[in-house]
Amino acid sequence: MKAFFFKHLLKFKALSGTSRGILSNKESWFIIIANENNYGIGECSLIPGLSPDPISKFELKLKEVCKNIHLGFDKLSVDLVKFPSILFGLETAFRSFYCKDPFVFSKSKLTTGQDGISINGLIWMGDKAFMKQQIKDKINEGFYCLKIKIGALDFSSECDLLKFIRSEYSLSDLELRVDANGSFSNKFALSKLQKLSQYKIHSIEQPIQSNQWSEMASLCEKSPLPIALDEELIGVFSVERQKKMLNEINPAYIILKPSLIGGLKKADSWIKSADELGIGWWSTSALESNIGLNAISQWLYEKSSDLHQGLGTGMLYSNNIDSPYYIQNGCLKYNPKTHWETGFFLNHIF
Repeated sequence: MKAFFFKHLLKFKALSGTSRGILSNKESWFIIIANENNYGIGECSLIPGLSPDPISKFELKLKEVCKNIHLGFDKLSVDLVKFPSILFGLETAFRSFYCKDPFVFSKSKLTTGQDGISINGLIWMGDKAFMKQQIKDKINEGFYCLKIKIGALDFSSECDLLKFIRSEYSLSDLELRVDANGSFSNKFALSKLQKLSQYKIHSIEQPIQSNQWSEMASLCEKSPLPIALDEELIGVFSVERQKKMLNEINPAYIILKPSLIGGLKKADSWIKSADELGIGWWSTSALESNIGLNAISQWLYEKSSDLHQGLGTGMLYSNNIDSPYYIQNGCLKYNPKTHWETGFFLNHIF
């Protein structure tokens, strides 16, 4: 058994606005495990300013992992706690390697094309006209649930946008989620949540900056809107600390991004802790290519969640890896008759 890795710069089809700035491209590294008979592939996806992996040591750690691949995932994972993106890539590369088909981790109605996963349509930050156009496009494409990133415009303009949406689409027509990415100040967060509640919003993600447990707990208690923790989960490595945080803050939901929290097994432990406290959850991709999206989607489908998931990012890039995934009427689906672009990474093995 040998392992290799290589870097790929994913290029956005259009500039994508977030509260951390405009994204035009994003880096991913791919781990390939191979022997004479089969191979597996996993993705290590980094988001600048958000991923906790120490970037200065990132490729050095990847080289170390590949050199010692014979030790197996359990032993290698011990030294990867602070590299959650590598943990996710390595875990899914091993899963891929030990499957008959490196892209099908478990046969299901998803991978046979009989079923799909309900997802939200993502609305990127920008001026009001640009955001309105995105909203109309997503609704025309059959999305019932929209996630709107806020924090880039002034707050009154964002409220005007939400007011416009609700004047056109009722609660029964459209589910709205908003993502503040920690952009609200502690002083004005509650008043903003009260204002947003007028627009019949399903939930708000991360209204204030993370690592302020008492302040977030107070918001969760007083907010008229259900609060979902997102960035708050990053860097919480032990199960004991997971449970302590969830007990103290008591959010309505948590959002699981496997690349940011340390993989699928770590996501499973978050789900177990949340279920014990009656806290809901959904999962989203962290701007991975179709390789990472595939691993998350197949894991997630087995959970039978009835909430809309954040898995629509596979269509963002002009140079993504061609795959059987497509989006139809707000659902992520898999066409088993369509082939993966295997030449993209097989060239790095042979």
